[in-house]
Amino acid sequence: MPLQGKGFFIWKIPYCEKGDVKAIADLAAQAGLSHILIKISDGIVDYNIDRTTKKDLVPDLVQEMRTRKIAVWGWQYVYGYSPTGEADKVVQRTQKLNLDGLIVNAENEFKQAGMEKAAWAYMKRIRTALPDLPIGLSSYRYPSLHRQFPWRHFLEFCDFNMPQVYWMGANNPGDQLVRCVREFQSVTPVRPIIPTGSAFKQGNWSATSQEVEQFLTTAQSLNFNAANFWEWSNTRRLLPEVWDTISGYPWESMSGVNDISQRYLVGLNAHNPEQLAALYNPNAVHITRNETIQGLPAIRQWYDNFFRQHLPKAVFAMSGISGDKIFRHFAWTATAATGKVLDGSDTLGLAEDKIAFHYSAFSISKP
Repeated sequence: MPLQGKGFFIWKIPYCEKGDVKAIADLAAQAGLSHILIKISDGIVDYNIDRTTKKDLVPDLVQEMRTRKIAVWGWQYVYGYSPTGEADKVVQRTQKLNLDGLIVNAENEFKQAGMEKAAWAYMKRIRTALPDLPIGLSSYRYPSLHRQFPWRHFLEFCDFNMPQVYWMGANNPGDQLVRCVREFQSVTPVRPIIPTGSAFKQGNWSATSQEVEQFLTTAQSLNFNAANFWEWSNTRRLLPEVWDTISGYPWESMSGVNDISQRYLVGLNAHNPEQLAALYNPNAVHITRNETIQGLPAIRQWYDNFFRQHLPKAVFAMSGISGDKIFRHFAWTATAATGKVLDGSDTLGLAEDKIAFHYSAFSISKP
């Protein structure tokens, strides 16, 4: 079951609503969450087990979530010191709990020299045992700062990448998310991104309602299927206003969206001139500040030059989409290593759901 919509990580069940699984599930439903992600193992050890009674706390919460049609994923913090044992443990837990998916949380331990072999062995064993289960990687937001991390060895076996876009000490989650996406475009293999944002307080710093809204809005503008936050108990206890913001945010599913503006955004982020040209009428006109071109060959060539010469590997985001049956207008931004667009403003004139007229105004600022 692929992730879709808003989700929350749960670390310790007893710290969430005093361990009342019905209250947790009710709140998840009221907040419009589509999924939760529960810690089920820590290395080779079962997690969320009552220390006194030895009761497994996860099954009851899974049952409550399922009655509310909320997907339940598990996550494991993996150390890599016993890759076979850790893989076997999380496979056993995932199968026993009949979970919808699995998140591999790998961090500092895998930055040590020689951990590529451990990462590969761990992931291969999991994927062999769970061939059809969706699996994601939860780790650092900027691969450029963690080059020694074995990205390929993890992502080779994953269906998607779930970077931790935690903006501690800053207030620009949108910019950080765009940078994260742009950097991962250069990491092989490229996997779809489902980001995790900050919804916690740490020391004197805490996420704000405005920041989490910016994070969610940026995630939606980048056409992501889902977004998540860390972490339930911290948010509920320390940042109730942030919880309310996330709860009230109207996540709009992008799956199956057929509006031409969304298809245009997908084509931009795919850097695919053919895909974009297919959105135009054969005799469409494209006007920019510098030139006017007409016809599919010229439009296709324009996009090819745009991607190669001006904004290679750029990440595009839209905002303020408006229009009617025959017009679309939207503002957009783009971020690449070679420059940025902060003032993009486009108007599309449509005929039979194809672009007949396209006016585009933007300026590229160099870094």
